[in-house]
Amino acid sequence: MNTEQLQLVLQSAWTSLPTLLGALPVTLGFALAAMLLGLPLGFLVALARLSRLGWVRNLSSLYVSFIRGTPLLVQIFVIYYGLPSLGVTLNPIAGGVVALTLNAAAYLSETIRAAILSIPRGQREAATSLGLNAGQTMRLIVLPQAARVALPSMSNTLIGLVKDTSLVSVITVVELLRSAQLVIARTFEPFGPYLAAALIYWAVSSLLEVVQRVLERRFSRGS
Repeated sequence: MNTEQLQLVLQSAWTSLPTLLGALPVTLGFALAAMLLGLPLGFLVALARLSRLGWVRNLSSLYVSFIRGTPLLVQIFVIYYGLPSLGVTLNPIAGGVVALTLNAAAYLSETIRAAILSIPRGQREAATSLGLNAGQTMRLIVLPQAARVALPSMSNTLIGLVKDTSLVSVITVVELLRSAQLVIARTFEPFGPYLAAALIYWAVSSLLEVVQRVLERRFSRGS
């Protein structure tokens, strides 16, 4: 690449930035929505996997195995293009949020389950001897400690979701990657817009990593 070509790429990346940044809230909205919806669902799945009822454990394990064993892109296609054949039609935004939420919940459930299991059984027994029931023990003893253990993995899940939102571009959602593709369709110069999109993803992920480290230090002081 000579100097002139480099200048053209940089100019293309710079001129595409306003359009790409305009689509960034959509990307962040998808990631945050999937995380906020996936956390409670993941918690329920984690509890199901810890259940004493065999059929509950088996169903939740099957869900986690299916989600973790299939590509997110395929899951998006199944939800957006497959469900209409069963009479369930979702618009692109709803379809994308549902797919990302179900995917995030499966991974979050494993994080939460592992964090809960990391708390020594003796603490539960001590809480029971003090008269706490199972719900109080979980809420007051187990979950506050499990949250500290699970924080790094949950933060990584959120960072992963920011990048995974690029896949909803295949169902015509105009998020960051789709916005770059639309710019390229007008300018016929792919390198610049794709480079700008990559830098934005990198910047957001780096910022989230900084927030993660700050939260980890604060939780560590609290413990």
